[in-house]
Amino acid sequence: MSTVKERSGELWVLRQTRRLGIGRNPMRRSSDRVEVGLLWCGLLVALLLIPVAAAIGTSVSRAYGESAARQRAVLHQVKATTLEGTERDVPTAPGDVLSRARVRYVDANGYAREGTASVVIGTKAGDQVTIWLDRSGAIAPSPRSSADSSAFGTSAGFLTLAGTWLLLWGLVRLARVPLDRRRAREWEVEWLAVAPRWLRGQK
Repeated sequence: MSTVKERSGELWVLRQTRRLGIGRNPMRRSSDRVEVGLLWCGLLVALLLIPVAAAIGTSVSRAYGESAARQRAVLHQVKATTLEGTERDVPTAPGDVLSRARVRYVDANGYAREGTASVVIGTKAGDQVTIWLDRSGAIAPSPRSSADSSAFGTSAGFLTLAGTWLLLWGLVRLARVPLDRRRAREWEVEWLAVAPRWLRGQK
């Protein structure tokens, strides 16, 4: 069984190398050579898209990081006490671990205030949580962490690479359509020339 699998693997590699125009083949047509050139161009562009996608991901990550840094520069953290628990809350979306709850806190001027903040689901009433306040002392959304910025950048780079590769694959497939039609016409012409002689040989 292993020998059969090895043989199948060798044949697959051989077919792919022939498809990419590696090695001599006297039966290769001009349309086949055009297709080989098209495939190599597609592979080259696909490889060049990798650093492009990486650069886009890095730019997105840096932009999110700078935005979070600007937010942290105008916000400050304080401790707050939850006035209600979130033990019975359920996530509003898959993977969401936060819920809204009433909290009591003291602003920068020393005034006791109340508001609604995002807390982890399962937080009990009376627990201490960290919240962010703006310059007016109101509760503000938490700035993104560096891990979140990196995750956004990685996702942007991956989606860019996957999308451009898919588009490139579609363009290569579309460009092969006229080549396939040309080969079909050439095969038909050759068959019309060979078929009569072949049929006479069968009689």
